[in-house]
Amino acid sequence: MIEVNANQDEERVEEIGENHVGTSAETPLRKDAFDISDEEKIERIQKSVKDILDTLGMDLTDDSLKGTPKRVAKAFVNEIFMGLNPKNKPSTSTFENNYNYGEMLVEKNIVVYSTCEHHLLPIVGRAHVAYISSGKVIGLSKMNRIVEYFAKRPQVQERLTMQVVQALQEALGTKDVACVIDAKHLCVNSRGIKDIESSTVTAEFGGKFKEKETKQEFLDYLKLETDFQNL
Repeated sequence: MIEVNANQDEERVEEIGENHVGTSAETPLRKDAFDISDEEKIERIQKSVKDILDTLGMDLTDDSLKGTPKRVAKAFVNEIFMGLNPKNKPSTSTFENNYNYGEMLVEKNIVVYSTCEHHLLPIVGRAHVAYISSGKVIGLSKMNRIVEYFAKRPQVQERLTMQVVQALQEALGTKDVACVIDAKHLCVNSRGIKDIESSTVTAEFGGKFKEKETKQEFLDYLKLETDFQNL
């Protein structure tokens, strides 16, 4: 039975091929994903990276390479994929909207560094996030940290966009949240079709942002030039 299932999985992978596939708004994690410590994960990944480099024929006795397996392992666990671990989820404390600001708040040009879960190559771009307060406001830097948290994991851009919106909706107690992400995928830019010019744009609109007028207002804000070099 196990062999049959393995064959079916392999056939499914072959069928998907280079197609871009997403499964759900939840990051696919096993239930035992955090049963071992970060230190043990680093140790295991270090061995795996060493095996990969050995298989590729790299000389790991060379001074330039001998530390690479451990560097990669630490970067995976502590930086590049740190958003997988719930302990790294940023605080989303909010405050009362005591000044009764009733228009949308837009945080533009949030830098996105993520990793495509299909080829483990970088996704680099910008996120633009907005919300309309229903009585609560959130610190501006928290919006950046929420984007960073969900970006720092193997990702699909559509899922990332949805997760940012859902996290802010939960924190703010409102559906009136929107996110647009424009990013380059190195799995497209540096391999395969090798199209260095193309980028991918995804959007998620909740509540009032689904209304044509509100959506257009948000998109118009994104067109504003933001240049403070001469200040």
